[in-house]
Amino acid sequence: MEVETTKPCFKSKDLSEVNPMGKKRQWKSLKQILAHEKTLPWKESDITYSSVNAPPSLKPAKKYSDISGLIAPYTDPHSKLRYHNVEEYQTIRTFPMDLTAGYLALRGATSIV
Repeated sequence: MEVETTKPCFKSKDLSEVNPMGKKRQWKSLKQILAHEKTLPWKESDITYSSVNAPPSLKPAKKYSDISGLIAPYTDPHSKLRYHNVEEYQTIRTFPMDLTAGYLALRGATSIV
């Protein structure tokens, strides 16, 4: 009994990295594309890589714990530090005021303590 080996139908010769001339395809980085784009004559109304602006995100920014760096769903109302779980909350409650102010300064938050 012979087993016939066939190529998967989703593989296409057109998608290979070797073009019909036999040369290997050279990939360009975004920096190279932008540099080449600047040398070409463009109108003001043409859309280019450097002229495309993305709209602001509608998702809220993620907040991370000041202690562990994990996603922080909670904020201590007294010190305004963010925390991930009960153990971090208990640790935060034992911090002196200067250490709490240091964590807030690292995050860039104004200290209201």
